[in-house]
Amino acid sequence: MDRYGIIGYPLGHSFSRRYFTEKFEREGIGDSRYDEFPLPDIQAFPDLLAAHPDLRGLNVTLPYKQAVMPYLAALDDTARAVGAVNTILVENNGCTGFNTDVIGLELSLQQLDGGRWLSPQPEHTALILGTGGASRAVAYVLDKYGISYRFVSRKAGANTQLLYSDLEQLPFESIRWIFNATPVGTYPDVDVCPDLPYHKIHAAQLVYDLVYNPAETLLLQRARAQGATVKNGLEMLHLQAEAAWAVWQKKINGTDLPFSLTNSSRI
Repeated sequence: MDRYGIIGYPLGHSFSRRYFTEKFEREGIGDSRYDEFPLPDIQAFPDLLAAHPDLRGLNVTLPYKQAVMPYLAALDDTARAVGAVNTILVENNGCTGFNTDVIGLELSLQQLDGGRWLSPQPEHTALILGTGGASRAVAYVLDKYGISYRFVSRKAGANTQLLYSDLEQLPFESIRWIFNATPVGTYPDVDVCPDLPYHKIHAAQLVYDLVYNPAETLLLQRARAQGATVKNGLEMLHLQAEAAWAVWQKKINGTDLPFSLTNSSRI
């Protein structure tokens, strides 16, 4: 039996087990299962590996995309550059961390409105809500396309460039993209949303919420009411999940991965 799964805490919001269980059934992938492993503390990660020697791969969600990194033997170049891991390849000689969030987000943006939202605009910038592992994946993709951005957080920190309290004074006509890389609005807390000046959101903006449960968060509802283009994180979830599967199988449709499994540096 090949076992795969997801670590994080809590995991009540996660669709991953259902996604992969249905994938195994749909594609006739036998002798495989996908489990949820809610870890109240990341220090339990080595014990998890020891308890399940049949593990072949793991997804990583909040709050461990950065915290798991010291427990890995190696990092793919992209994961190292992002500074966060959402996919782990488990092998006898140790675990290697990857970041397939960047693949999922980039492909999703390429498919949205003919990719027009990946065109940099010198006079425009993006807001990335949050400063955790998911926000780092967003920043990585925007850097690749030359799109400028600023991080927004509730409190000052190393990566914080703006506080939510600063946004009311910000000229929103210069903001073309807003990415929510926080868990705010995730089920079951569906009646909350990031503290934005919603009256300033406009039709020339893309509001992309990485949250996928519920399908339309309060953030997206309010942004849509202002005429903005809105997108939830479900397509990104599916795309990053397929990239994770490719990592675990070391192939995509029988060909080499579009990123190198050999470009992994020891920690």
